[in-house]
Amino acid sequence: KDETLRHKKEVLFMEWNAKWIQPALDTGDAAPVYLKSFPLPEREKIAKARLFLTALGVYEAELNGKRVGHYFLAPWWTSYYKRLQYQEYDVTKLLETENRLTILVGKGWYRSHMPGFQSSPYQEKLSERPAGLLAQLEIAYQDGRREVFATDETWTVSESEVRFSEIYDGEIYDATYQPAMDNPVQCFDGPWDTLISQQGEEIREQERITGARCFTTPNGETVIDFGQEVTGYVETVLEAAAGEILDLSFAEVLDKEGNFYTENYRSAKAQYRYTCREGRQTYKPKLTFWGFRYIRVNSFPGGTENAAPECFTAIAVHSDMKRTGRLSCSNTNLNRLFDNIVWGQKGNFLDVPTDCPQRDERLGWTGDAQVFVRTACLNYDAEKFFAKWLADMSADQHEDGYVGHVIPDLLQAPKASAAWGDAAAICPWEVYLAYGNKALLENQFTCMHKWVDYITASTDTPDLWTGGTHYGDWLGLDAPSGSYKGSSDETFIASAFYARSTELVIKAGKALGKDVTAYEALYRRIVIAFRRTWPEYKTQTECVLAAHFRLAPDCQAAANQLAEMVKACGTKLQTGFVGTPYLLHVLSDYGYAELAYSLLLREAYPSWLYPVTKGATTIWEHWDGIMEDGGFWSADMNSYNHYAYGAVADWVYGVAAGIKPLEEAPGYAKVRIAPVPDPRLDWLKASLHTRHGMVRSHWKKLDGMWRYEITTPVETEVVIAGETHMVSAGTWYFYSKI
Repeated sequence: KDETLRHKKEVLFMEWNAKWIQPALDTGDAAPVYLKSFPLPEREKIAKARLFLTALGVYEAELNGKRVGHYFLAPWWTSYYKRLQYQEYDVTKLLETENRLTILVGKGWYRSHMPGFQSSPYQEKLSERPAGLLAQLEIAYQDGRREVFATDETWTVSESEVRFSEIYDGEIYDATYQPAMDNPVQCFDGPWDTLISQQGEEIREQERITGARCFTTPNGETVIDFGQEVTGYVETVLEAAAGEILDLSFAEVLDKEGNFYTENYRSAKAQYRYTCREGRQTYKPKLTFWGFRYIRVNSFPGGTENAAPECFTAIAVHSDMKRTGRLSCSNTNLNRLFDNIVWGQKGNFLDVPTDCPQRDERLGWTGDAQVFVRTACLNYDAEKFFAKWLADMSADQHEDGYVGHVIPDLLQAPKASAAWGDAAAICPWEVYLAYGNKALLENQFTCMHKWVDYITASTDTPDLWTGGTHYGDWLGLDAPSGSYKGSSDETFIASAFYARSTELVIKAGKALGKDVTAYEALYRRIVIAFRRTWPEYKTQTECVLAAHFRLAPDCQAAANQLAEMVKACGTKLQTGFVGTPYLLHVLSDYGYAELAYSLLLREAYPSWLYPVTKGATTIWEHWDGIMEDGGFWSADMNSYNHYAYGAVADWVYGVAAGIKPLEEAPGYAKVRIAPVPDPRLDWLKASLHTRHGMVRSHWKKLDGMWRYEITTPVETEVVIAGETHMVSAGTWYFYSKI
């Protein structure tokens, strides 16, 4: 109710004079383009002009032939039933005496058929809505007068050059088509109470990568390799005759014969078809995106033999976050892994933390987000990004506290899953630790404790979480034949996360000065019930959770058992989505740092570096997405840009380099730096730009010693070889024996 009231206040403050409009005549698959022409005879007397825009879909606006703003896919993806963002643009410099404002509206996330891998009645209701537009141009004159041009019955509309555009199925564009711009619009009762001003980061164009090489596959196909998997689109520069066709397909990998491979895109058509106009021209799609490293040139003006790498540029797009953390070391494969983790984050932080950017899914899976959130906030300033996504989580949370498997919750699953819904508690806490923003924690606190209340009310066994449907240790390598869930007890995992979320509600409540005595009592009961029910652990993941969440009566014994399990199977991890993010932490926390490094540095399957040896440029969904014989794990669920396992970077920042915020001083107001070097690396550097300044940790071998260079902007506890030193802001040097 409070959130709804805030939305209404913003709508009232905005003073919309505009009306929602839609095409009076159906434009079919073609994206409609709206037009408003208007004179400004006193153009030179204008002080400022602001354009407010939103749409049921995604839009691109032009004023007098010039693009409005630098954003891509606005108004972006929110929980549309509850929240629809609008954007504000300063267009003062774009105005002329005679003006022509055109706004193209595509289906985007709002009206595309999503998700493709299963039916979604929830999404289908959205996709049935019209290509609605709401726009208001406010002009302030130097003498105080105000003039408004807003969407109403006087606007016109037409089919556009964009003949088709959807999120999964790509875009078809005809540069020879001439929009008539003379069809009527009609007003309709569009959403008002859900309108909110822009909250999240804007999606913008980022890196530009020219084609690295062009080659012919064994199947005789022409393929361009960009050398890096990206999320975005391809810009093409070419000479053509009117009516000639450019047609591209997208892929992440080649098969073992070196042929173009697209089966893992599943039902996503991922089309890119451009009908050329006469002469030299540049084209890049407007209303959709792809995930890819390779493109196949199916058709090219004058023949595919004319396609050259320099004709194509891959443009990476993602939420416009500031880079804050960097890692590097003496091991080239580890450096490639660090790069892959960053590229995985960029490729999946497209307004929503998606699982993958290429196939018919691209959803904001909560499980992936919660395991990666700490790393996300180290690599980038992700506070604003997560604040918006967590607000969508609160909006989509059911009255009983249920949190969906994905946010926005297109799936509307009947029951919540442990370690996925627990993002409601884990993500706000990790963002708070990273940035120290109590307002964000306060905004999410109701969502946090309602999630714990949901578990308490829905479990079949008091003080444990039994019953329900869970993903378990998703993709655990100890899975029985045919299982995706690993061999760990799902009830064990659910109850462990029940304890963890309750613990975080307590910590958040105390940080906010709230009474959490009832949750403290609940937590004590959960721990007692957990220890009574599971006195023994049978998998790596069970050992990891028992020790990391401090649920074992003897956490050292649980870590010892974990270490023995890791060694017994050949120094290999056998964990999945649930256990892997904490695996190295448990080993290093309990005296097995050398073993943790052995797992990190392992290059044989399964390991973080195995995909690197296979040419990976992002993080894979499966350790063996490409198997040792060159074959594929599967066609039905095999993403090569899936960021979750990149969570290992938080161990490198926090343990190997040793940089951690103190819970009593979140946002790195005080810092603890306790580096843990390993002689298999000659040096390692980590830097992190915090709210209080730059923190750096650099260690290297030097004449039989470890030399540590520590830079801190605040009072810091530095731990070197077990000895603690309190230092003030500045750069400090320490030494210890190898």
